[in-house]
Amino acid sequence: MNAVQIRSAERALSVGMWLIVAGAMLYSILTVTPLAARHTPNGWDWTAPILPLVVDAAVVIVVRLDATLARLGGHGGRWPVVLRWMTGFMTLALNVADSALKKDLVGVAVHAVAPLLLIVTAETGLAYRRAIAAAQAAAEDKQRAERERREKAEAERRERAEQRRREEREAAERERREQREHEARLEREKTERAERLLREEREREEARERAERAERERRERERERREQERRQQEREAAERAERERREKAERERREKAEREEQAARERAEILAVGPASEKRPEEQARAIVAAAFAEGMSVRAAAELCGWSVGWVSSRYAELRDPGTTEYAIASGT
Repeated sequence: MNAVQIRSAERALSVGMWLIVAGAMLYSILTVTPLAARHTPNGWDWTAPILPLVVDAAVVIVVRLDATLARLGGHGGRWPVVLRWMTGFMTLALNVADSALKKDLVGVAVHAVAPLLLIVTAETGLAYRRAIAAAQAAAEDKQRAERERREKAEAERRERAEQRRREEREAAERERREQREHEARLEREKTERAERLLREEREREEARERAERAERERRERERERREQERRQQEREAAERAERERREKAERERREKAEREEQAARERAEILAVGPASEKRPEEQARAIVAAAFAEGMSVRAAAELCGWSVGWVSSRYAELRDPGTTEYAIASGT
């Protein structure tokens, strides 16, 4: 019997046991409650179901704990046996008491079926569980012994295989060692030839490098000489450009000074006309106002020179200060 079959048997035993326990408890409650109610003081009839419930609860505890101990291979001692038989006889006595008091033998026999079945089933289930636990332990011992035997056989097989592999490795190692010695001898000869060729090649390479280094130095000197000439040319060009810029700036400064001097003479000529006795022509008046504005003269002094009103001259001053006021001046008629 394998582990699956053992678990199936335990499951069937548990289901059957609890069906019998549940049926016996229900039957016991229905049978004992009327008896307890008749022997209970009035007003306390509602407590009649408590007695069968307490007895049957003890039966459930015994069955459950016995099943657990049997599965673990343990034994609770004599008190669980006393509790099991005591609850069984209590259930039997309570179930047949009503029929026995009425001297109804058939009723006694009928009501004794469920308690007796519960007592015998509990004992039988316990025995079955212990037998199953023992069988399961024996099966596990057998499996363990078989596993140990297989492991031992496997270890011996691995040891023999390891011995063969070790011998084969030793033979292969000797062969490889001889092969390596032969290859090492050939390699030394090859290395000596290669070193000789390498020395020759290194000497040629050094000679070529010396020639290339000399050529690079020559090119580097030539490049530095050209770079110095280029920098010299750039400096000369920069100095020449700076001289030209300074000469141009000086020339522009002189020209500007000459223009300002010329403008000052022209303004002086315009302002030299003296105060006007009447309004001068507008074009001449505008020229006088512009010259007066440039010279920083007051509005009233400019109005005296051109003969126009102070308001008109103020408008022209505003135009000269801000050309955007021209439209306003025109619209105002000044």
